[in-house]
Amino acid sequence: MNTISEPNVKQIKVAVKVDSVTLAGSLEIPVNAKGIVLFAHSSSSSYYSLYNHHLAQILHQRQLATLLLDLLSLSEKAADRQARQLRFDLGLLAGRLVGTTDWLLKNPITHNLRIGYFGTSTGSSAALLAAVERPDAVSAIVSHRGRPDLAGAVLSRVKVPTLLIVGEHDLPLLERNRAALRHLRTPKQLEIIPGAAQCFEEPGTLEKVAHLASQWFEDNFLSSCQPNQHPLENIS
Repeated sequence: MNTISEPNVKQIKVAVKVDSVTLAGSLEIPVNAKGIVLFAHSSSSSYYSLYNHHLAQILHQRQLATLLLDLLSLSEKAADRQARQLRFDLGLLAGRLVGTTDWLLKNPITHNLRIGYFGTSTGSSAALLAAVERPDAVSAIVSHRGRPDLAGAVLSRVKVPTLLIVGEHDLPLLERNRAALRHLRTPKQLEIIPGAAQCFEEPGTLEKVAHLASQWFEDNFLSSCQPNQHPLENIS
């Protein structure tokens, strides 16, 4: 994954307090941002952090702001490396997303930006659960390599337009996403990336994901509200 130079992107380290924990994150806002994408991420793996960061850089080129925030605190991540349970606590993860969404709505830097969720693995099901709690605040959801099926009966209550992205060769996950798609009652779409396996390490596959996600966010940000002009020089 190559690092992209981002001279027109304001980067701010943030601390988001949700209930009794403080979550560290990176808020990155390009000039004239059209909206902001909140990454729903709960893995303790450094690989997935790098993976999401690379995706975020591509979104910035489409004038989409991002908030990269691990939904688990440092101590929780340490515990999860041993027990691998917290990453599957969908109620906990969804609650963290709801709290972070409220933080974005109150923050003077981001309160005028339309909000989208980008979820991977169990983060995608947490995003769907959170969107049910904040249907008027969230404009779009993208699930990439996700487990939307874990949202269960809640799927039929989701009102936010949802895009599911899966690799062609990840057959078990593809079937789970197809099953979830049948239960969604909102504008929805399933995109299958040709040649991609589970980790999307094949050349060009990650760029295809970023293009599809960017287009989905842009289209739904525009349909819900005119994009906000958010000059970089006014951000402090």
